[in-house]
Amino acid sequence: MHFSTITALSAATLVSGAAIKRQDASESVPTTSLFPALPLSIFAETAGHTLTLEEALSGLNITDKIDELADKVENNLENLIAPNLRVSVTAAAATCSNVRVRTEWDSVSTADRQNFVDSLKCLMNKAPSGQFSASKSRYEDFVALHQILTPRVHSNSKFLLWHRYYLWTFEQVLRTDCGFTATLPWFDETKYAGKFGQSSIFSSQWFGGIGLGGACVTDGQFANLAINVGPGSGNQAHCLARNGDSAKTINTGQSMVDACNARSTFADMAGCSEGGAHAWGHNGIGAVMQDVYASPADPIFWLHHGFIDRNFRIWQNQNSGVRTTTIDGTDVDGNALTLDTSINVYSIRPDVKIRDILDTAGEALCYKYNY
Repeated sequence: MHFSTITALSAATLVSGAAIKRQDASESVPTTSLFPALPLSIFAETAGHTLTLEEALSGLNITDKIDELADKVENNLENLIAPNLRVSVTAAAATCSNVRVRTEWDSVSTADRQNFVDSLKCLMNKAPSGQFSASKSRYEDFVALHQILTPRVHSNSKFLLWHRYYLWTFEQVLRTDCGFTATLPWFDETKYAGKFGQSSIFSSQWFGGIGLGGACVTDGQFANLAINVGPGSGNQAHCLARNGDSAKTINTGQSMVDACNARSTFADMAGCSEGGAHAWGHNGIGAVMQDVYASPADPIFWLHHGFIDRNFRIWQNQNSGVRTTTIDGTDVDGNALTLDTSINVYSIRPDVKIRDILDTAGEALCYKYNY
């Protein structure tokens, strides 16, 4: 399953495993020795739906490319791709009084890094809400939510907007349910393009290795993590696995970010972003992260999408008076996005309108990035 290809896997039977031992959230994650690494072919790309730097510089975006390749894809992608309509309606500006700062991983203190990791493990050890049948924890509720909504929030102009609110919702649940008090970290992949393994993120102290060739992650604080949601739209028990491909992660560099952020319209920038650094980061980490549906099962997902949302904010800052108050593009059904278009996260937090989340420093979200 490849970013940004929307190809559903047939539903799979959930493999039963050993009982998960529950300990203090700061000490353990849900693990079992019976959950295997799935073959990389299950996550493998089915079409080349990424943008090369040359394509990004040429003005191509991912929806253009999917249109070109639609006949080669098993699913009927024409139903997912909308025409490039444009709406220009202005939202009222409002700012919050105490803006949180999301800090890049290298500048986050050891204590705050641990606070974040402990909060993730806490959520993994909380009982699921019951809203998602495959989920075995409150953390996996978020994986299942992403899985269900994948066809509606990828390969169209809702992509950046929905993921912005999804990431914010996840942060709020960490704060209210798991004692998260630190800054939400993000991973500046431009600094490590082609060499992700050199970041301390992928160390035995934190999130474990990356260059594993599709094998289970057996070091770090999420070693032997058991996953029950995915791959694809099915559910088959498996371990957290990574591949690590520097030939792909090299495409998360500053040149790619700049090429997409040079676009003049939101829809064009969003399409470039999705097929650019976003897709290459997912595919370069590989295995579970390469699964378009259930990639949030890898805790790296949140750091990666912080990077993508930060790039979106940088684009907005180039003309903030316009880009935090207007919107264009279409949803999966071809409906023009407006400031009143709804963004939903299945009531984990209330639905919002696009107007509420365009400005991250506005009253609804109230955050910014440290650079």
